[in-house]
Amino acid sequence: MKVVLTGNPNVGKSVVFNRLTGAKVIASNYPGTTVSVAKGKMHFFNIKAEVIDTPGSYSLEPSTKAEEVAVDLVDDADLIIDVLDATNLERNLYLTLELIRKKDKPLIVVLNMWDETKHKGVDIDIKKLEEFLGVPVIATCALSGEGIKDLVFAINKAKKSHLKDLKEPLWIEIGKIVEKVQKLTHRHHSFLDILEEISIRPPFSFFIAAAIIFLSFSVVRFVGEGLINYLLEPLFNNFYTPLMMKLSSMFGPGSFLHSLFIGDLIEGSIDYGVSFGILTTGIYVPIAMVMPYIFSFYLILGFLEDWGYLPRLAILGDRLFHKLGLHGYAIVPMILGLGCNVPGALATRLFEERREKFIAATLLAVAVPCMAQTAMIINLLGRFGGQYIFIVFLTLFLVWFSLGKLMNIFTKGESPEILIEVPPYRMPHFGSALKKLWLRVNSFFKEAIPLVLLGVLLVNLLNVLGVINFLAKIFSPVITKIWQLPQEAIGALVVGFLRKDVAVGMLRPLGLTLRQLIVGATILGIYFPCMATFIVLVKEVGIKDMLKSILIMLSTAMIVGGLLNYILKLVGI
Repeated sequence: MKVVLTGNPNVGKSVVFNRLTGAKVIASNYPGTTVSVAKGKMHFFNIKAEVIDTPGSYSLEPSTKAEEVAVDLVDDADLIIDVLDATNLERNLYLTLELIRKKDKPLIVVLNMWDETKHKGVDIDIKKLEEFLGVPVIATCALSGEGIKDLVFAINKAKKSHLKDLKEPLWIEIGKIVEKVQKLTHRHHSFLDILEEISIRPPFSFFIAAAIIFLSFSVVRFVGEGLINYLLEPLFNNFYTPLMMKLSSMFGPGSFLHSLFIGDLIEGSIDYGVSFGILTTGIYVPIAMVMPYIFSFYLILGFLEDWGYLPRLAILGDRLFHKLGLHGYAIVPMILGLGCNVPGALATRLFEERREKFIAATLLAVAVPCMAQTAMIINLLGRFGGQYIFIVFLTLFLVWFSLGKLMNIFTKGESPEILIEVPPYRMPHFGSALKKLWLRVNSFFKEAIPLVLLGVLLVNLLNVLGVINFLAKIFSPVITKIWQLPQEAIGALVVGFLRKDVAVGMLRPLGLTLRQLIVGATILGIYFPCMATFIVLVKEVGIKDMLKSILIMLSTAMIVGGLLNYILKLVGI
């Protein structure tokens, strides 16, 4: 049996889906589109079904590609579960009546967020609503799991509605239904209500946004550094390093296998930052240097998502992003990109217009460093002082803004206005947050570790075969004269295509000056996305637009690297 979940955006549909299917979920693009659809298996008692979570939609008359996909999936359903926000019954019922009028299929109506109705003075008579609609109506609170068992049992009771002959405008029918089944009572504003209002109204909203962003990244750094200093580094130093030293003795320093798997010994021991072996640097970088920051970033991001703050941040950013040819929701791929560029690149499918996708994808690839790269830049320059880290990120921000302004002027097409649902603040559910965090961290491991190992292997092989020296001679004029970096830096540029974080780490053993480290770290932030991001962007924007982005990246890297080097010289760095 194919069960399809439908509903307006931000009604908790995906949480209901997770409750029904558990953690084993397959997310894939709907055929012929870039719209992602989640599928899972449900097995309770004698009920077995494939459950499909459709994109949020307001109507069966689609206005976006995502809504077209939702309608197609409804057409193929054996049973439809329509999820409503119980606190917004009047608005949500429009899709419900459309499903009844246009789709002759068994239907269950779910009044989700039932716990919030009593806080908002909303009283709904479920029995009367069932009588009007002619289908089962179940009240749930998906975050806590309340009502999910009733929903499962209702699947065998699902039926087609008797309201098939609806002919008056639907809003008239909705008004009649709501008048009979819902009562509203006055209640005073709670603290959360007041916070909801001031968090989208300037000037307080900007202070709140600044505080939340600062606090979020402070927590990310605190948790990340804590995991590194008190858990992962002791584990590596006390247990993993002795094992690697035994392998080092077996292979013999200087041998090909030693260079490949262990790398160089620094003063007779392994330095995970510079040894650059597959089993040393290749393992240490993603697990002990990058994963802690990825973990802490996605922990905070999940909290902000479930709390309901991200749409408000999108509204605040709308004015800024309009200057770049985008609307406020572009903040989502940019923030995701700060964690990992791959989900950031996938999030560009939020944009319907090709122009918006191109601008967002290019800005993401050029000037939004992932958390792994950020961690390596901090590690590289932090010993000299925070002001030098600030120079790198200020430069990247100026590049991001200036490049966006230029692309907005010269890129043809239109950018539509923002259309976004702003949900109320809700306390995140601990179990759902952990499940989301696990899926994201697991995805990072599957993607990152193979690519890091491949990158280390490739650079070692290229070095042995003399390819890096050959490339260094070709690009020598740009590297040595414009950027004033040594030819050895070409190795970092080659690895940057695989993993930018590893590439930044490769600058450390080259004995560069402070100015060269700043210029090198900045160039690596600009010049190319990592291979995984590149592949995703090709799928999202197409080869033609990706080739244009590459031309912009390389040109920007060459110009900015030269200018930054000149300015740093002038100020005496």
